[in-house]
Amino acid sequence: MRSPTRFRSFLGPDIERFLGYKRSLGTFERVLAFLKYLEQRRGNSVRTRNQRRAALNTFYAYLALRVPEMLAACQQIAAIPVKRTSLPDTHYLEQEEMAALFRSLPKRGRFALRDRTLLLFLYNTGARAQEVAELRREHLDLAPPAKVHLHGKGDKWRVCPLWDETVKCLQQLLGEQRMLPNGPVFGTVKNRPLTRFGIYKIVRRHAAPWDTDGPQPRHVSPHLFRHTAAVHLLESGVEVNVIRGWLGHVSLDTTNRYAELTLRAKAEALRACEISPSNSGASRARAVWKDDKALIEWLNAL
Repeated sequence: MRSPTRFRSFLGPDIERFLGYKRSLGTFERVLAFLKYLEQRRGNSVRTRNQRRAALNTFYAYLALRVPEMLAACQQIAAIPVKRTSLPDTHYLEQEEMAALFRSLPKRGRFALRDRTLLLFLYNTGARAQEVAELRREHLDLAPPAKVHLHGKGDKWRVCPLWDETVKCLQQLLGEQRMLPNGPVFGTVKNRPLTRFGIYKIVRRHAAPWDTDGPQPRHVSPHLFRHTAAVHLLESGVEVNVIRGWLGHVSLDTTNRYAELTLRAKAEALRACEISPSNSGASRARAVWKDDKALIEWLNAL
């Protein structure tokens, strides 16, 4: 649970606005008035309003455990609903774009190998930036079949397989380092672990040319590599539940978002059902599912 100090640092300048906002109101009314101010007068988005509400809710949950007389007001604040928002646009790189990106990476230089391995690892595993920042040598198992243990959200671990090319780059990178087993895989000049902000800067340095403008601009970031890995796995025919475990999603609904992104998959499905005048009388190959008796029985029972 966040302490008041972390709560203050999270809200930043907004905490001063909140603490000085309409002192004549009660605690609950004051919180409501502040959230209304963010949207109507300050012009913040609903998403920002929800983030501030979550921070306030966390603070008052902390307060309720230590100041019992505030319990009623804290319960009222906890009951303030989250406003619904549309999901943000999810972008990804096409396979041709990803190939072009890796061709453009420098082959020489002090950090050429580290940066290439980092981007390849992000694409291979779909790992979050924080998961990569926390990656240590002991989390890698490069013996066949190669895999990596990733520490994700909710203090949960998952295992991801590694491509041969990823293993080759990792072995070369680790061979150039002289570190203990608990040392970082991706480090700085002084062998300190990269932060997620450092990872973001490296990705931006190499991938910014693949940004796009327009009604739905695409900004290439480490998380976009995660989206790209998911979509490419889906396009390759990997089952959605496998992708869910691969990415460490708690809910399958999160993974299902990627199924809506693949226009290519939709176009291929449409072509499979298309009736061509030239072969309308020709018999089609018998679909495999038609030989599945259990499936046919289930369909007939619908």
